[in-house]
Amino acid sequence: MVYIMTLLVSMMGVTTVNAATFDGNTCLGDCSGHQAGYDWAEQNDVDDESSCSTPSASFNEGCESYVEENAASVSDDEEEDE
Repeated sequence: MVYIMTLLVSMMGVTTVNAATFDGNTCLGDCSGHQAGYDWAEQNDVDDESSCSTPSASFNEGCESYVEENAASVSDDEEEDE
């Protein structure tokens, strides 16, 4: 069945494109907006997603990725201390 669907798609001239992602978020281009948000959050020690509020959705998602990743590592460190 998969072969038949692939054949039909290829006969129609339709191609599939794998979209780039950044930490599970789909990028519209090269993910530079996501990376900029992540880097900014890292440089500014952002620890609250409310600080990730700009007109750029991709920047915000990158910033939020940093906050979520950092929160997970802080939780792990706290568990090790107990």
